[in-house]
Amino acid sequence: MAEPVYKRVLLKLSGDAFAGEGGYGIDPLVVHGIAEELREVREMGVELAVVVGGGNIFRARTRGPYGIERAQADYMGMLAGVLNALALQDALEKIGVITRVMTAIEMREVAEPYIRRRALRHMEQGLVVILAAGTGNPYFTTDTAAALRAAEVQAEAILKGSTVDGVYERDPKQDPSALKIPRLDYMEALTRKIAVMDATAISLSQDTDIPIILFDIRQRGNIKRVIQGEPIGSVIARKPADPRP
Repeated sequence: MAEPVYKRVLLKLSGDAFAGEGGYGIDPLVVHGIAEELREVREMGVELAVVVGGGNIFRARTRGPYGIERAQADYMGMLAGVLNALALQDALEKIGVITRVMTAIEMREVAEPYIRRRALRHMEQGLVVILAAGTGNPYFTTDTAAALRAAEVQAEAILKGSTVDGVYERDPKQDPSALKIPRLDYMEALTRKIAVMDATAISLSQDTDIPIILFDIRQRGNIKRVIQGEPIGSVIARKPADPRP
């Protein structure tokens, strides 16, 4: 087995990753598959934190006369992410992986409150730390929460697993001839206004110099391949220094 390139990573899972083919809700078979992959990653000795979204359960309409007010909708989305976190915890612990769910909104009966030093200690002890409820603040996406938590736990990379297999020059659903871009600088990603990661998350990752790797979570084994350094998906990172004098 190839050695891991990264020793500590933060995995961002979109809510869609939990839904399977149905596109909504939590598919237990899909969650079990993700849990099996995470167990393989832990067996490689990689320290792992996971940030989960909630779009498979709740996507609010915030515009129009009957739209939910934005801050209220964001809190509802955070709570949806907690449901995914608990489902992932259940799947992991059924296969022998010890976990902790930590939430940015306190709900002590089901999860620990997020405390940075406690999260670090859990990871050092080999537990998978599942982080839910975003940053605990409205107007910030779970992408931004992932970038923030990655910096706080000193992750070497952010792995974003979703239903998209990378960054494309144009929307591949509208233009099948669009080419995938294997690597972008942070500023290039911001300039292109890519849809697979929000600008605040990219800017924060640029400040902390943590690379972002975007890949298709639906392909079995992709998490381990990324950690082993295989060139799948797309990478957003600082460009290597020019070797020329």
